Amino acid sequence: MPLPLAASKINTLHMDTDDLSREAYDGILIEVEKLTHDLTLHYGLLSDDCENENEYIEKAEKLTREIMKSEDYELDDLFWGNPPDKESLNFTLKQILENIEKIKSIPIEKRKFDF
Repeated sequence: MPLPLAASKINTLHMDTDDLSREAYDGILIEVEKLTHDLTLHYGLLSDDCENENEYIEKAEKLTREIMKSEDYELDDLFWGNPPDKESLNFTLKQILENIEKIKSIPIEKRKFDF
């Protein structure tokens, strides 16, 4: 017998960005979308390899820190030959890290989920 929708969400091994809390979605994906959709794609794809929001947040934080350390040629590859202004990129990445710290300070049961 198939599981009810809510139960199937709990047992899913792979997430989608729709499974993120409003705090995580806004603090990471919406923040990065303000800069460029190209980077949003990278952050969105992270969710497929995660089992839960906490894992997603850890991977998003790791990706953010890696991008901050990237050389210009790596950024060029990351953005398919069309990297954003480096100052704007760094501002956005710092904002994402600040947002992640705020998200982490909210217990998971107090975060708002749409499902």
